[in-house]
Amino acid sequence: MPQLFRPYANTLARASLLAVVLVLLGLAWGGFEYTQSSYATRVGVPVEQPVPFSHKHHVSGLGLDCRYCHTSVESSSFAGMPATQTCMTCHSVIWQDSPMLAPVRDSFATGKPLEWNRVHDLPDYVYFDHSMHVSKGIGCVSCHGRVDQMPLTWKAESLRMNWCLDCHRAPEKHVRPPEGVFDPAWQPPAGFDPQALAKEYHLDSRRMTDCTVCHR
Repeated sequence: MPQLFRPYANTLARASLLAVVLVLLGLAWGGFEYTQSSYATRVGVPVEQPVPFSHKHHVSGLGLDCRYCHTSVESSSFAGMPATQTCMTCHSVIWQDSPMLAPVRDSFATGKPLEWNRVHDLPDYVYFDHSMHVSKGIGCVSCHGRVDQMPLTWKAESLRMNWCLDCHRAPEKHVRPPEGVFDPAWQPPAGFDPQALAKEYHLDSRRMTDCTVCHR
């Protein structure tokens, strides 16, 4: 019976299999890198808004507290967005003729709310409660970053499940006393005991990592 394959066929087959494996590994690595990239997570990418609102100017420059605009952050799952009337409290007399603030004036005149573009948009199957995190001593900057230094607002963290679980497994790394929750520049004082504070807040990492905490 004549030989169907030449002697180098085995080597060629092995090389082909190796090439397929390398290509698959390359695709898997590329896919992972893509999911972690800012292009996919949008971390660090400013979100365009109808008005280029600067947290840096309003918080660091003017000293506004987060709760002045986000009025329901202590009592609701949603932090709340400021009504146009809130903006006009100041801008009816300050920069009242600025072209940049024309959408605000139009909104105030017509009664039609401004349509802000979401910076953080969790999937519908994820439950998140701002008031719960605030009441347990989690500072705004833990999730939102140093917004007081952002001339335009962007995501500071991916807010993906593995990132959230890192905090839920070790909440003591992020807890603050109540007076530090809304202070973006807060630093732990000498002698600060995060473990004791976490116990005071009744934070139990075993319960906090249960699936039903976030998926309801």
